[in-house]
Amino acid sequence: MSTSTTASVSTHILDTSVGRPAEGVAVQLAARSGRTAHWQALGGSATDADGRCKDLPALPEGTTHVRLDFAVEAYFEKSANQKADAQQDAPANRDSGAGVFFPEVAITFAVVPGEHYHVPLLLNPFGYSVYRGS
Repeated sequence: MSTSTTASVSTHILDTSVGRPAEGVAVQLAARSGRTAHWQALGGSATDADGRCKDLPALPEGTTHVRLDFAVEAYFEKSANQKADAQQDAPANRDSGAGVFFPEVAITFAVVPGEHYHVPLLLNPFGYSVYRGS
């Protein structure tokens, strides 16, 4: 929840390769109080069964930039293992080499006090997209 002196952040992840929320993805939150300020790690969470992080830490007063770091490699490794178990004769990674092209996704955005920022991540093993949601 934001106040007039702080902003607030929420996120969720949809795995577009299967059309379902991405559960169990670790998300770290960092903030800074200006373009040249150092990042301050605030803590993190993990996505729930709906792909949402409902308990991200509050932003400190004076925050102007926020970074969300999504650790997606472990999610895709687990997902690939589950698919391989379900389809024993199908190769887990087809001819792609590594199982996931982007092992991490870091999203940085500017904030203003009093605003709420919902930042959805649309994810698949070889690409992603983000936007400011509502």
